[in-house]
Amino acid sequence: MNETLEPNKITKNSPKTKMLISYIILFIILFFVGWGIWHLTHKSVTSAAESTHGKSGKNRGAGANGGAIVVGVTKVRQQQVQQTVQALGTVTSTNTVVVHPLINGTLMQVYFKEGSLVQKGQLLALIDDRAPKATLLQAQGQLLKDQALLTNAKLDMQRYAQLWQQDSIAKQQYDTQVSLVKQYEGVVKTDQAAVANAQLQLSYTRVVSPVDGRIGLRQVDVGNMVNTSDANGIANITQLKNISVVFAVPEQYLTQLMQIMDNPEQHVGVQAWDRQNTQKLADGQLVALDNQVNINTGTINIKASFDNQNQHLFPNQFVNVRMSLGNIPNAIIVPTVALQLGAKGSFVYKVNPDQTVSAVTVQTGAVVDDNTVITGGTLNANDLVVTDGVDKLKDGAKISVANTVGQGKSIHSSTGNGQRHNPVAQEATAETSNNPERSKQWQRHNSGQGNMVMTPPSAQTAQ
Repeated sequence: MNETLEPNKITKNSPKTKMLISYIILFIILFFVGWGIWHLTHKSVTSAAESTHGKSGKNRGAGANGGAIVVGVTKVRQQQVQQTVQALGTVTSTNTVVVHPLINGTLMQVYFKEGSLVQKGQLLALIDDRAPKATLLQAQGQLLKDQALLTNAKLDMQRYAQLWQQDSIAKQQYDTQVSLVKQYEGVVKTDQAAVANAQLQLSYTRVVSPVDGRIGLRQVDVGNMVNTSDANGIANITQLKNISVVFAVPEQYLTQLMQIMDNPEQHVGVQAWDRQNTQKLADGQLVALDNQVNINTGTINIKASFDNQNQHLFPNQFVNVRMSLGNIPNAIIVPTVALQLGAKGSFVYKVNPDQTVSAVTVQTGAVVDDNTVITGGTLNANDLVVTDGVDKLKDGAKISVANTVGQGKSIHSSTGNGQRHNPVAQEATAETSNNPERSKQWQRHNSGQGNMVMTPPSAQTAQ
């Protein structure tokens, strides 16, 4: 009896056992899955933190000098600088003439080609001249008539003079004849003036160029009636030689320009360049300053004259103007990127001997290429100023120089090595400091870059 019941008991408990085993297996699987996810996530966060720590270590110079800020510096230079002012100008013609007819009439002929060069006195057009010719003939006929009367009156005056001397006539009759001669002389002069006026009106039928230059498009066609009151005239002529360029410069140059204009022996060279500022069009010189400053823009208008023999300048053309104001001897120069703007004006971070920086207020002058002339302040030649990493500095901050001190970009004919900061070298500093082979590859890579060569600091410096 008991043997029969035992198998049934085992059979009834078998499903519960299988379910329990299934739960245990599922729990074990979920445990390993969760542990794997946690392990992967924790490893990614740790790697990112280590990477961030490594990069920040590089930027801080591997913790050099107890948290000093890595910066790039450049020496302050003193040299002669050619001061050049650049502005945008407009080409203006010295003479622009609208060719108006000086007499009313029908336009009979046009003798010029549109857009061509014309010479002073060249025949441009012909107006109907029949009426002026008739008027001239009429005036000439009246002149001949009055000249004949004058001649006869003079002969009579001579006869009356002889008779009066012989006491054959009264003196009154002789005086009357003298007055008559004078009257005819006046009439003849009036007739001569009428003839001259008729000849002038006839000459107006020939329209000639009043100046040398380039003629524009024809404004009226042959056969139309032209009048002296026409607004557009027949055409317009623009003088291209001895052309002018008008441009504006900031009023800060006014004192210097006035001194130049007061010295007639000093000539200021002006160059005109194309819109892209790639090709020089002409050379000229400063001729005049405006008599007032524009209060809206704070600039003053200047006029320069160009002979324009090659005719590269065209009226109303926009050009880039470069005006040379002479040389500044012994100018203190710093890279423009070193200048910062504060509440007291422009300043630079000067490097002190104890590897700290001081904010030095300066007054700026002309900007030449990538450099700025310092006109006031306590900067001296060969002082070190910060050019890279200035956004992380404050007065008295501790620094670490990461790059070889450059000499800046040379200006015109100045001397110097012309080395500049290379940001790629700064990023590679920490990496090469711990890897001698990498440092050798870095030096070989930069050995042919001319004035951009920069040797990374040693491992000792980086630390």
